[in-house]
Amino acid sequence: MSTYIWRKSSYSGNAGNCVYVANDHDGTVKMRESDGPNATLAASPATFGVFIRAVKAGAFDQLAAD
Repeated sequence: MSTYIWRKSSYSGNAGNCVYVANDHDGTVKMRESDGPNATLAASPATFGVFIRAVKAGAFDQLAAD
């Protein structure tokens, strides 16, 4: 099992619903959230970049809980 250096998103603040990312030795980017730290997503750096740009552009705003 790999040991990752997880970095918390600067947008997470001190709330309990934090998003973390880490780089894997194979070049992929791992992502998890604090409510389910054992479940991770993996993406290539390019795909992760597309995802981040979409988040910043508001593409997923309709999914946010009120």
